[in-house]
This record gives sequence, C-alpha cells and structure tokens, in this order.
Amino acid sequence: MDTYTAVKNRILQLLEEKGMSIHKLAMESAVAPSTIKNVLYGKSKNPGIVTLKMLCDGMDISLIEFFDCKVFRELEQEIR
Repeated sequence: MDTYTAVKNRILQLLEEKGMSIHKLAMESAVAPSTIKNVLYGKSKNPGIVTLKMLCDGMDISLIEFFDCKVFRELEQEIR
C-alpha cells in the first residue's frame, strides 16, 4: 500500500469511528469540504502536514494518534 492510500484510508476509518461526515469534519477542522474530498477521491495525492494537523484537530486527535496504527507501521519504502 502506498502512503497516499494509507492516509486516505485512515481518514475514512476515523470518520466512520467518530460518526462524522465530510461536512462535519470540514466545519470542525476549518478545512474546505472540497479539499477533504480532493484528498479522499484522489485529486490531491499529497496533503500537507498542516492540512493533516487541521483534520486531526477537527477529529479531536493528535498527529501521533493519526499515524499510530498498523497500516503506517507496516508501510513499505516507496523509493527504491
């Protein structure tokens, strides 16, 4: 799995766990719904760390909590 897919899947997982919609996340994080959709639907494959931090704030988690899961611990190196 590549990093983009891992980030997208983690956001979707957290939205489901927290019972949040994209609209609710946008309201809570001050990130435009279009930006969130661009990340989730593949238009933006490289969300910045500031955007991820804002999304984490909107979900009331830290960046460490965002990345502290099996999928990120097991990511393979993408550059060979």
